[in-house]
Amino acid sequence: MKKLLLFVLSLILVSGMAEASQVLVARVESAVSPASARFMVQAVERAQAEQAECLIIEMDTPGGLDQSMRQVIKSIMASPVPVIVFVAPQGSRAASAGAFITMSAHLAAMAPGTSIGAAHPVSIGQSGQMDSTMSGKVTNDAAAYIRSIAEKRGRNVAWADSAVRHSVSLSETEALKRKVIDLVAPNTSALLDSLDGRKIAMDRDTVTLNIKLARTVTVEMNWRDRFLSVISDPNIAYIFFMLGLLGLYFEFSNPGAILPGVVGAISLILAFFAFQTLSVSYAGMLLIILAIVLFILDVKIASHGILSIGGIVAMFIGSVMLFNSPDPALRASLQVIIPVVAATAAFFIIGVWLSIKTLRTKPVSGDKGLLGQEGDARTLVNKDGGSVFVEGTHWSAWSETEIAEGTKIKVLEVKGMTLKVTKSV
Repeated sequence: MKKLLLFVLSLILVSGMAEASQVLVARVESAVSPASARFMVQAVERAQAEQAECLIIEMDTPGGLDQSMRQVIKSIMASPVPVIVFVAPQGSRAASAGAFITMSAHLAAMAPGTSIGAAHPVSIGQSGQMDSTMSGKVTNDAAAYIRSIAEKRGRNVAWADSAVRHSVSLSETEALKRKVIDLVAPNTSALLDSLDGRKIAMDRDTVTLNIKLARTVTVEMNWRDRFLSVISDPNIAYIFFMLGLLGLYFEFSNPGAILPGVVGAISLILAFFAFQTLSVSYAGMLLIILAIVLFILDVKIASHGILSIGGIVAMFIGSVMLFNSPDPALRASLQVIIPVVAATAAFFIIGVWLSIKTLRTKPVSGDKGLLGQEGDARTLVNKDGGSVFVEGTHWSAWSETEIAEGTKIKVLEVKGMTLKVTKSV
């Protein structure tokens, strides 16, 4: 009886321990930026602090910043808790920096309809161009780095090298066949079922996952990192850049307005922060600035729209060139560029039209406003003078021809307080 009681207590204790274990799941669906890298590193640290069975990083990324990528990889490599990178859901990818991070995981998995690869390095946060010598150095360094990762994890070294040097990509079935990943699962639940009882090689020993009764805890990105991750999107960065330029224009054209200047300065700072993680073309940036200058000049010079047309062309070309990346996900979309260019151009074109209309409008006040106005002669008006009534006021007047009292007159010239008039036809 005593042995039976001890056995039951042991089962309860083991069951309680199993139920207390947990699996952390972190979702990354953006470029690898300082914000997303910090999130992944913090998830690894939390898994270690809470002694989780494992950490699953669900990933869908077009790539990102090399420095941020290496920060994540170092954290995964040093983690005493197994880190599983799962390229999911269906339709996702682990391109460029994402391929490096996936290869560094203790266990790599992919969902059906996903891809991995295209890890050739591009210049980030610069003009998007490198000379052949620098390009060769960067490529060799990246290839050596991913080879060392593949060797450490027992994955396909030859393919890892080709992913960097030749931008090769694989589907999930090809990746599994070529030993680039360890398994394919349709979703996170199926992945968890596949992981239970699986042995994972760590640095010094092998860990057997026991997650059948483990709680699944979702790790959420805090509001700060979520905000920084959102503005790293090229479309958002492009909009902030345009808002910044327009805000500064309003402030300089209307000194003391304050609000446009503050909004413009903040928008530009946020845009330049995002540009750190994107391949920015200085030529595209200068074309956009040139477009704003042309719009302003058209308002000041009144070139009847010629400068505005040039500004529209410069802004559109500059917007298309702004992000110099072979990956569409790291460039501004035409669906964003066209409305922004159209709205900006419409604003300045309306300004040009209003300025031209103002120049052509007849003055309605002051001395010039009296020219062409009609009135009545209150006395005889001739070269020696007379009095007329125009616009509700009595004026001294004179005329080269004699005008009888009560005759309709028309103002020809204004000199001081005296009007030159003639008979109204």
